[in-house]
Amino acid sequence: MTPVLEISGLGHRYGQRQALSGLNLTLAAGECCILLGPNGAGKSTLFGLLTRLLALQQGSIRLFGEALRPSLLGRVGVVFQQPTLDLDLTVEQNLRYFGALQGLHGKALGLRIDAELERLQLAERRRERVRALNGGHRRRVEIARALLHQPALLLLDEPTVGLDMPTRQQLIAHLHALARDNGLALLWATHLIDEIDPVHDTLALLHRGQLLAHGPVAPLLAASGSGDLAGWFDHHTGALP
Repeated sequence: MTPVLEISGLGHRYGQRQALSGLNLTLAAGECCILLGPNGAGKSTLFGLLTRLLALQQGSIRLFGEALRPSLLGRVGVVFQQPTLDLDLTVEQNLRYFGALQGLHGKALGLRIDAELERLQLAERRRERVRALNGGHRRRVEIARALLHQPALLLLDEPTVGLDMPTRQQLIAHLHALARDNGLALLWATHLIDEIDPVHDTLALLHRGQLLAHGPVAPLLAASGSGDLAGWFDHHTGALP
């Protein structure tokens, strides 16, 4: 099958600093790839390139078998690390505005909004202005917005930041279910090892802009001789400058 995402030879510089170098990564439908790496590894640069916030300098990015272009991003959902909501609109207004940009209107949009708000326990806050919400609730709104148009690829940059433990666990389970049952492809940047499903997920480890390891969890652990994911991460990054 055609990969949902195909990255080949990707490189990016900020002046003299090399943020990414020769990155190759492929993501299939239904695959949840957990992107790990220390601070400064290049994760945010990668997300900037995938969403065209940064101009492509070296290599290629293909979505759904085609060269990356703005029209293809309509099939992608994104949760950025930094908040991007309109604080002066209500929760529902934020979702309706985004839905309209994705071509959703009327009853169909209303049903999508209802479903996502209910799933993330936000239904009773739909008419509150986002400015009045705490950080955890704002994060939930951003996740609801990213899933509203039922994307084929979901890019997640530290999506559970600010969520309480029950909500975080519920969201982790829901996102994995979307990949497993609905064929949604996820590229999920996190530093929290408990967000990884060791049976179904693949791992991609970035360090100083280079991909050090990529593949299913069990073979990666076996190859490194590590008994757990924390040990595996330290094995690859602990001794590196």
